[in-house]
Amino acid sequence: MASNCCGVKKQKLNNSMPSICNGNSQAGHSSYHKNGYSAVLPEMCFFCFDVLHSHLHNYEPPRPTPPFTNEAYPLFVTWQLGRERRLRGCIGTFSPTSLHSGLREYAITSAVKDSRFDPITKEEFPKLHCSVSLLTHFEEAMDYLDWEVGLGAHGIRIEFINEKGHKKTATYLPEVAVEQGWDRVQTIDSLLRKGGFKGPITPEVRKSIRMTRYRSEKITIAYSDYVAQKQNGNA
Repeated sequence: MASNCCGVKKQKLNNSMPSICNGNSQAGHSSYHKNGYSAVLPEMCFFCFDVLHSHLHNYEPPRPTPPFTNEAYPLFVTWQLGRERRLRGCIGTFSPTSLHSGLREYAITSAVKDSRFDPITKEEFPKLHCSVSLLTHFEEAMDYLDWEVGLGAHGIRIEFINEKGHKKTATYLPEVAVEQGWDRVQTIDSLLRKGGFKGPITPEVRKSIRMTRYRSEKITIAYSDYVAQKQNGNA
């Protein structure tokens, strides 16, 4: 159950629910904390860098217990390239997943199996930024406008019936609408196209949507931070 949740380059969603996303957010935490504390930590991104490095160089990754909680969360891993933070992959899952195994899986899946992009290469590795997003506070919305746009606001997942009568889903993480400069209606219309809706988008189509809103904690770490952490750890 993985999903593509941030994809503006190609309006496509893998409906088997790995999810893909799109993001250029600056490094740091969102303002939302679960149970009064921040669940997302830099060590989660360092761990993803370790896992991807071992995959790209064909060696078995180290297996010590990661230095963060193994609680279960819906999660996404995002890879971006260069100073312009060009999206290179973003896949995750809405199913609560143990963080140790989930980050190990999606660090690689998002890097090499995002259908919108070629797999990340060894040459690109030193130019990467890694983001980890943990999703919380899922709520069913009253209608397609019952959510907030803004930093620290809602991500959304929609269910709809396409023009062929098939149920489809699509999602955007909270930062997508902000980064694209969209209002709520523009975001919904883009999400319908991403989910494969090809007919005219009318007010009736929008009103027929079933929507779930959620919150996200996100942190982004650059390769340079990863290297500094490795050097400090070996000092």
